Amino acid sequence: MPRDVVLLLLLVVLGASSGCLQDPTPAYGLTGAVCRLTYPAAVVLNEKTTKVIEAAFQHARYPSMKGEKSLLFIGRVLYGLDNLEIHNLSIGRSAFELRPGEGIAMEISNVSAVFRGTIQYGYGSWLVNVGHSLDFEIESQIDLGINPKLYCGEGKVAADTSDCYLNFHKLRLHLEGDKEPNWLKKLFTDFITFTVKLVVKGQICKEINKVANILADFIQEQAEQFLSDGNISVDIGVTTAPVITANYIESYHKGLTNYNNTTAVIRDSGFHPSQLTEQRMLYFWVSDQVFNPMLSAAHLDGRFQLNVSGDELSNLLQTHLSSSSPELITQCLKDPSSSRFSVWSSSVPRLNTSSSGSSVWTQASAELHCGTGGTPTLSFQTDVILDVSVSYSEKKLFMQGDVKNESPPAGPVWFYGSTVLHLIRFLRWASFSL
Repeated sequence: MPRDVVLLLLLVVLGASSGCLQDPTPAYGLTGAVCRLTYPAAVVLNEKTTKVIEAAFQHARYPSMKGEKSLLFIGRVLYGLDNLEIHNLSIGRSAFELRPGEGIAMEISNVSAVFRGTIQYGYGSWLVNVGHSLDFEIESQIDLGINPKLYCGEGKVAADTSDCYLNFHKLRLHLEGDKEPNWLKKLFTDFITFTVKLVVKGQICKEINKVANILADFIQEQAEQFLSDGNISVDIGVTTAPVITANYIESYHKGLTNYNNTTAVIRDSGFHPSQLTEQRMLYFWVSDQVFNPMLSAAHLDGRFQLNVSGDELSNLLQTHLSSSSPELITQCLKDPSSSRFSVWSSSVPRLNTSSSGSSVWTQASAELHCGTGGTPTLSFQTDVILDVSVSYSEKKLFMQGDVKNESPPAGPVWFYGSTVLHLIRFLRWASFSL
């Protein structure tokens, strides 16, 4: 049988929305972001499966069990199993298999552990009445198998792990001192063996599902927090259950921007699974309909603005402008403490993505203040295009930006000639810095 539990996390992780479509095909148009995890990445994650299994065993709480048995000449024997704990846990091998249309088949073999606890027992008749407490230890060797079924419920992708089984290859009982009568050891061996199998199976399977959901919720919350700031947030709930093939797991997320109690809408994102391949470990596909509402919200919230003054302005102008700066700028920088240059987006930015990269267009406004007066010494507007290309090398993501002007500056400053051209060069740097 086949391989993982961390993948269970990925399947449970892929979710949280106000409703999921049963058929993924109509959900494509409502999907703003897609994550595809291919088989090689699943293999890497599978190496971490033992940590999940260890957590499930160690955090499981084993309840007390009680029973009784009638024996000839002795009478009724009452016994209870308390304080069951796990020690010396070790995990052998973890294997997984992606099952198309179903989920993940997982097998964790050679799980060895020592269970310790206390037996409370009493027996007696009208002739004798005896009560004892005895510590015990059980050596075990277990194989664990889970076949979770995935479904979309309550706005989340859920995993039904009821198809969970444990095979006990070894279950050896050691009573304290091993000096009790053979009939008692035999009685307790049967009782404890049955009880441990029953309790461990129920609690471990339950704990695996619990741990998976805790980690899934944590990852989802972290992703949402990463995309949230102030009044801007992004709903990354799923639009449909993940699709599982023999080669990848793919999840579909809304990607709806929320700003000041207003939520964006995605009607036709343009996604189709054929747009992604299986050549790399991990793919993220994000629609322009996700980015543009985010840019719009950031613009309305005043995020795209930059103010530079004082020595910082002087140093930056000297760096980004030529040695022959116009007289207006030279005079302005004689007193850098009273100089200020401001640039901001004066229109909602628009983003367009193609196979070669992304381009962002916006109208930028700029003002240069010299001295303490409230009226700017120079002000203008110009259309700016930022071309961004992304590359990946040596486990690092690199972004390269090229800022260019689409149109000449507008406003009553055309007659300043070279001064405006020099400031536009500086504006290119400032636009990229935004």
